Amino acid sequence: MSRIAKNPVSLPGGTEVTIKEDTIVAKGPIGELTMNKHPLVSVNQEDGMLQVAANDESSQARAMSGTTRSLLSNLVTGVSSGFEKKLTIIGVGYRAQVQGKNLNLSLGFSHPVVYPIPEGITIEAPSQTELVVKGADKQKVGQVAAEIRRYRPPEPYKGKGVRYTDEYVVRKQAKKK
Repeated sequence: MSRIAKNPVSLPGGTEVTIKEDTIVAKGPIGELTMNKHPLVSVNQEDGMLQVAANDESSQARAMSGTTRSLLSNLVTGVSSGFEKKLTIIGVGYRAQVQGKNLNLSLGFSHPVVYPIPEGITIEAPSQTELVVKGADKQKVGQVAAEIRRYRPPEPYKGKGVRYTDEYVVRKQAKKK
């Protein structure tokens, strides 16, 4: 059995998990998320803990038990406290602002970039050069942050562009005469 799957997922206060035949629904203060359960894995709820086990001893079942445990952990963490990604915009004249359901980015193009904010995601701009992407679904938060970064990834010579706050950009030396 997967070593990750042996650890139970604890449910924090205010979080409810409902297990049906092939779906798992988690409700919490942040929102509600659903997940489809793989047929090779069984999930049991006992004393505020979720226990994941493989149905047979095949390698695929053991692998899916670890994957399911990680997805369940992300599901419970998402509805209880949520996830966030921080982005930093570096460059002269580069800025971002949130206007209603859209994120307006000025990234040195001849036109402003307008990014529609998807459902279940909130984007905050504490300053013109900082963005905070928040939401309950870890995958969706990461995808939105990656899509915003893709408009102008950091370039290696001056480091201008949109990057994650904890990202390190390897700088290249300019051409010498």
